[in-house]
Amino acid sequence: MAHKGLIFGIFLAPFHRAGDNPTLAIARDMELIEWLDHLGYDEAWIGEHHSAGWELIASPELVIAAAAERTRNIRLGSGVTSLPYHHPFMVAQRFVQLDHMTRGRAMLGCGPGALVSDAYVLAIEASTQRRRMDESLDAITRLLKCEEPVTIKTDWFEMREARLHLAPYSDPRFEIAVASTQTPAGMQAAGKYGLGVLSLGAGIPGGPEALAKQWEIAEDEAAKHGRTMNRRDWRLVINMHVAEDDEQALRDVHAGERIETVTYFEETLGRPPGRSDDPLRDGVKAGTTLVGSPETVAKGIQRLIDLSKGGIGGVMFRAHEWANREATMRSFELFARWVMPRFQGSLDTVFASRDWARANRKTIFAPNVQAIEKAYTDAGKPVPEDYRMRLVGGRDEDQKP
Repeated sequence: MAHKGLIFGIFLAPFHRAGDNPTLAIARDMELIEWLDHLGYDEAWIGEHHSAGWELIASPELVIAAAAERTRNIRLGSGVTSLPYHHPFMVAQRFVQLDHMTRGRAMLGCGPGALVSDAYVLAIEASTQRRRMDESLDAITRLLKCEEPVTIKTDWFEMREARLHLAPYSDPRFEIAVASTQTPAGMQAAGKYGLGVLSLGAGIPGGPEALAKQWEIAEDEAAKHGRTMNRRDWRLVINMHVAEDDEQALRDVHAGERIETVTYFEETLGRPPGRSDDPLRDGVKAGTTLVGSPETVAKGIQRLIDLSKGGIGGVMFRAHEWANREATMRSFELFARWVMPRFQGSLDTVFASRDWARANRKTIFAPNVQAIEKAYTDAGKPVPEDYRMRLVGGRDEDQKP
């Protein structure tokens, strides 16, 4: 990675209000990824969904391939590929190809499948999804080693002497991360196979406080299989919006958040209605939603780091359209300018240099002042009365403010 600190990016489901032009919605998603690349964000994870009207992208791989051609540095992952929906050999093949096409910028995010309606139309029983994800991960990780033919037979896929005819571009392979929300399954899968984690549970009630315990689950599982977990591969997923001040940020997103929560999560997906009169502000107070000024959002991120009891690798913001387009793009810019540097170590030397000059400006600038005053004198010109004041930064240090 190009810097020492946290990585930042988005988790793009995406969420687009039913009734919005879907062609334009997907085009906006592409433009957002380009904008984030311009601003220096590290990653974008693109989701896979097949029903329910809001989350429109069926193939993260298509978006990754297109976005790779429009961007320079940002890494692009599936957020996530629902492994029970695909033959694992084909998943491995597609992402190895993307690994080459992106010159190592592709990542594979894995999950059991989030939407019940997706699994239903594919005739997949919910009780089998996590087991299938584990079986798929076993096959994929074995294939990517490129060591020996893989023969596996399960009740839903079979491979006979399977091998990849194209090895990964990345050494030893591209990054793989597992999505985790509340159940132990995701953390256990990450620990078992030594993979990264996308913790979506950070954005739900009680989620931040459970982070440390969640990581322990992964570490315990990894130890059982002779592996170790790396916190730098641990990303938290949470909602964010930044404006110049807290109240402006809340005004920006209030109506859009309510529309998404009520019409999609409650009325379409069946989540129980919230009991609060102002759930957005409650989420901000609880630290499960980061909405506010750069200072407020920075404090929220620091709180998550502290609750992790040992540190995290990065924060991915769940891309949404709670605010209008201008405010949304401005939010990502404000975050990149005023929050990201705090967690990436890029301000340490800047502040150190400024503070050194500030503390020593009287002695540092004095010889220069004297030399230029002498030049005036040698030329037979009077020294301007305010000259010394201008050179030391606006006022003479011996004067009282």
